[in-house]
Amino acid sequence: MKEKGSISIHTENIFPIIKKFLYSDHEIFLRELVANAVDATQKLKRLSSLGEVKTEVNPNPRIEVSFDKKKKTITIADQGIGMTAEEIKKYINQIAFSGATEFVEKYKDKGDEQQIIGMFGLGFYSAFMVADHVEINSLSYQEGAKAAKWKCDGSTSYEITESKKKEIGTEVILHIAKDSEEFLDEFRLKGILDKYCKFLPVEIKFGTKEEQVEDGKDKEGKPKYKSVTVDNIINETHPLWTKSPSELKDEDYLNFYKSLYPFSEDPLFWIHLNVDYPFNLTGVLYFPKIKKDFEIQKNKIQLYSKQVFITDEVKDIVPEFLQLLHGVIDSPDIPLNVSRSYLQSDSNVKKINNHITKKVADKLAELFKKDRKAFEEKWDDIGIFVKYGMLSEDKFYEKAKNFGLLKSIDNTYYTLDEYKEKVSATQTDKDKNLVYLYTNDEKKQHSFIQSATKKGYDVLEFDSLIDSHFINFLEQKLDKTQLKRVDADTIDKLIQKEEEIASVLSKEEEEKVKGIFEKAINNPNMAVAVESQAVDEMPVLITMSEFMRRMKDMAETGGGGMPMMGGMPDSYNVAINGNHPIIANILKKKKEADQVKLAKQAFDLAMLSQNMLTGKDLTDFIERSVELMVGKAKK
Repeated sequence: MKEKGSISIHTENIFPIIKKFLYSDHEIFLRELVANAVDATQKLKRLSSLGEVKTEVNPNPRIEVSFDKKKKTITIADQGIGMTAEEIKKYINQIAFSGATEFVEKYKDKGDEQQIIGMFGLGFYSAFMVADHVEINSLSYQEGAKAAKWKCDGSTSYEITESKKKEIGTEVILHIAKDSEEFLDEFRLKGILDKYCKFLPVEIKFGTKEEQVEDGKDKEGKPKYKSVTVDNIINETHPLWTKSPSELKDEDYLNFYKSLYPFSEDPLFWIHLNVDYPFNLTGVLYFPKIKKDFEIQKNKIQLYSKQVFITDEVKDIVPEFLQLLHGVIDSPDIPLNVSRSYLQSDSNVKKINNHITKKVADKLAELFKKDRKAFEEKWDDIGIFVKYGMLSEDKFYEKAKNFGLLKSIDNTYYTLDEYKEKVSATQTDKDKNLVYLYTNDEKKQHSFIQSATKKGYDVLEFDSLIDSHFINFLEQKLDKTQLKRVDADTIDKLIQKEEEIASVLSKEEEEKVKGIFEKAINNPNMAVAVESQAVDEMPVLITMSEFMRRMKDMAETGGGGMPMMGGMPDSYNVAINGNHPIIANILKKKKEADQVKLAKQAFDLAMLSQNMLTGKDLTDFIERSVELMVGKAKK
């Protein structure tokens, strides 16, 4: 038997268009051909289980990938269902190009890779991305079937002849083009197989490897070993996510995590996904440990379809706030274009996204309820996920407000409702607003924190990158509640009460003190004000308004607000405590120079307390301090 024919399309330009637009990455050819071989193998298994296969089949079929550098060929061989000559003509020559005319006319000038590949069954033809010509050598499982060989050189012409193949299955032989000889390399092919085929459900052999096996005992009775050559099976056919959670132990989940991310610390916990309605979805998502100075590393979740690796770009499937998680998601219902490189818009994508959000929220709520202490111990690592989720997903916020925690500087944790109850009595201002005080740097803002705690106020810790956004979010969600950084003003102004501290200075003295400090500071970005405060407060406090700080913080973290704030000069408020004894001492000095000198010393002390005193200013402060101490000692 020998037959020549023409592939049923109506243009000579189909292959150049496929080659240009079908796949952005040529290495995909191997994934497509191996995936086809897996499909053929599983179809035969299914038919055999139904009793529809009369001939003997291999009970443990496998796929073999091999290459010949001299002949410049790559072969993908399976022990699957096989094809007759008629089936080759049907499936390879016709169905692949059922819509080719429309395809060519619609897309040949557009170059839109996401839309060019649609519903044309072009997976097999990815072979022509790297091959000058391709052979198919196949024997069908059907009783009495004759083996057939198909050849095509990348034009619309093909040739079918009889084949001498004896075993059921299909071989696809690629004669590699000169510009693709990089693929005739063991390490290159192994890398592609490891990337895309690591968890396929049928064994895939790629060459051989050496293994050490026990070979008797030595004179001391210790086992001896010898090296043997065995088939190199590159994949795990039953990966963890395909199994039932009931048959898995913590050790299994941890070992799988290490196989995916060998250089990562153990995860905090994980969520096993297993959904069969209204869509199919399996997978395991891990919560990794994230430090406060974390670098956001997305692309850690791997997306599979029927155990074939698709991509690690999962932004449509997984909600943004969970893209910091690690793990695997597998769904045959994810709509992909033929190259499997792009997710296509589909209602299932949104459903899957919503389901993952719900599963994560439910898991966190369960952990919180089951063992709150253990949950609190993990909060420093998982807090960023929870806060990010509360910010970005209203449905997640509704669940998370019951387990999302606020952390006080004494390492006590509160839910939103618990914290409101804790501080309502003491931190409600004269306008009936509840004020939450917070710090983003406990050491640097220690003196301000001390002033707050002396008043019996509590201070929260907000020191992660996301907190500048989370603070704004809380104010929008919580009724009549304001959040103020503890160093944004004097403590009596942060939480203003009805009673006011009386000033020991007259209005004239206050104006004089203000003038002295303005001369001492000599900085247009420092607004000076004399205020009445408790005697035990600092003589001078330097603060930046809550609004200014938030805008700058958000600009620095790339958030909304006002990006230009990041480039503006810092503007500060200088609060002079008119009731402090040092202010009285300044007024007692007869010479203006001495008044300014002492005022400068008090101001520099305030600068020093916030690590704002550097260079020459710091040197001058030290020398002035020594001079003042020497003068006092002489007296």
